[in-house]
Amino acid sequence: MGQNLFKKIISAHLLSGTMEPGSEVGIRIDQTLTQDALGTMAYLQFEAMGVPVVTTKSVSYVDHNTLQDGFENADDHRYLQTVADKHGIKYSKAGNGICHQVHLERFSRPGDTLIGSDSHTPTCGAVGMVAMGVGGMDVAVAMAGGPFYLTYPKILRVNLKEKLKPWCAAKDIILELLKILTTKGNVGTVIEYGGDGLESLTVPERATITNMGAELGVTTSLFPSDEMTRAFFKAQAREEEWQELQPDRDAEYDRIIELDLSEIVPNIACPHSPDNVRTVKEVAGLEVQQVLVGSCTNSSYRDLMMVAAMLKGRKVHPNVSFGIAPGSKQVLSMIAQNGALQDMIAAGARILESTCGFCVGCGQAPQTKGVSLRSNNRNFEGRSGTKDGQVYLVSPETCVAAALTGKVTDPRVLGLEYPNIVLPEVYEIDDSMVIQPSKDQIVAVFRGPNIGEPPKNSPMPEQLAAKVAIKVEDKITTDHIMPAGPYLKYRSNVPKYANYVFYHVDPEFAVKCAHNKEQGLASVIVAGLSYGQGSSREHAALCPMYLGVRVLLAKSVERIHGANLTNFGILQLTFADDADYERIQTGDELVVDNMQQAIMQDKVWVRNVTQGYAFETNCTLTRRQREIVLCGGLLNYTAK
Repeated sequence: MGQNLFKKIISAHLLSGTMEPGSEVGIRIDQTLTQDALGTMAYLQFEAMGVPVVTTKSVSYVDHNTLQDGFENADDHRYLQTVADKHGIKYSKAGNGICHQVHLERFSRPGDTLIGSDSHTPTCGAVGMVAMGVGGMDVAVAMAGGPFYLTYPKILRVNLKEKLKPWCAAKDIILELLKILTTKGNVGTVIEYGGDGLESLTVPERATITNMGAELGVTTSLFPSDEMTRAFFKAQAREEEWQELQPDRDAEYDRIIELDLSEIVPNIACPHSPDNVRTVKEVAGLEVQQVLVGSCTNSSYRDLMMVAAMLKGRKVHPNVSFGIAPGSKQVLSMIAQNGALQDMIAAGARILESTCGFCVGCGQAPQTKGVSLRSNNRNFEGRSGTKDGQVYLVSPETCVAAALTGKVTDPRVLGLEYPNIVLPEVYEIDDSMVIQPSKDQIVAVFRGPNIGEPPKNSPMPEQLAAKVAIKVEDKITTDHIMPAGPYLKYRSNVPKYANYVFYHVDPEFAVKCAHNKEQGLASVIVAGLSYGQGSSREHAALCPMYLGVRVLLAKSVERIHGANLTNFGILQLTFADDADYERIQTGDELVVDNMQQAIMQDKVWVRNVTQGYAFETNCTLTRRQREIVLCGGLLNYTAK
């Protein structure tokens, strides 16, 4: 059988392992990206490795905390710029745009491997890259020249046929797929898109689809690099970096799904999960108080030209607060020059910064119990900044329909002429806000008082005695574990940020962990299915580690979060019998004997001292991962 696209790219980067599903492989990484919310810790970890200059093409973006509320954000941004200057990293200043949009425009390259300390890094899969979201520690290792390890996945082919009908968008395609595959059960899978339907999908549309592959929980998603990709690179004045990349005609796949684009209708993801998908028609009539267009999912030139065309000559409903955030300076400059920006302003839209902003809870929180329609990718409970906010995910077309009518509206019933959006043959090229590094080793790296050293864990004890600090249900996200929004400014101050672990789930979690420490006990987190969904933020593992968490007991764990737990020395075990999950309670004292031997087994026995019984768990870590956990994390393991 021939090779699929993923296998072709990985085989060209393979350093160790066998390309068989379930086997661990080590690969060479070509590019890395970070953003300011997670990059600070990644660069602190890189500095700790003592490597003078990065070995990868690396870009540090500032796109999350650009409001600079308090000194902490501004200090961290100065640290990011100076550490980038010293170590050979490009620095994209605040205002240049969202990392995934800018990286797609200016740095993506077919056939390259890219990892980023942000879960939506797979956006660049739109041009035939293997792009994966990871924790900051993995980025630091790759920048230092080390391999990136992953479990070789199964490959799912999604065949797209026909083309979308007017008012139906790429966002509706990925929401349809979320309806089919849901947000859980897809760990260890890569999605490749193919079929004759590709001919009608531009790179920005493909990027919307690969971006929200993160919500499916897959390793990554990618499209082939074809003539549509070539046109995009030519327009970005980077045609020399384009190459055609296609799977072999007889390529082998583990599963195939057929999707007829002509049957796709406007979809809407209802609160509080991206897979809670219904058709817009089913929800039509619901009153809306807020509408927001932007984020790394739907803020491209094409998206905003569609928005402007729908708004031209019309007014936003008086009861709706409507905000628009262009994805990059390139997009903002071009719509300012062609008049589209004025059409938005005249309609009553608020023009927001070219940042992640509202998507990550940094501003634009809806009113109490407010209904907010958004073009971004996640609608987890409380992520918007309003705990009871009702966030719905839709296409930019459906966003504008709601902004004009004041209620959820299928854009097909507006009676508007469908705009014919033609992508430019040449985009505006101005990379002046990407600061090139000097690689000068005498550069003084700025460190504000909010920046500390990356904390290290201790080696795993021979006998682990711990107490259950919290028991949570299915589909706990990293937003539940480590809230963002106003707390993000403490990301480089782990002792401070750790006080907010599970803050909106159990405000006493940090206190319970402290009490366990006083008793000489570690802490355990007990969870249901698909623990650690969502953002790649490694603080959801780093801060619990700082509090003394040594074990996660769950029904299942998501890929990126599982890797982060290993990197910080937290042992992840899964229940062999779901009945044991039901039986265990918060406050139970657990013991694992002979840890050095136990952790090397696929079955690990745990004693529940409080209830007086023992139960079996599964350990699916690779031997390398087990050794990392025994050492107390990747920093200790690397030093050893």
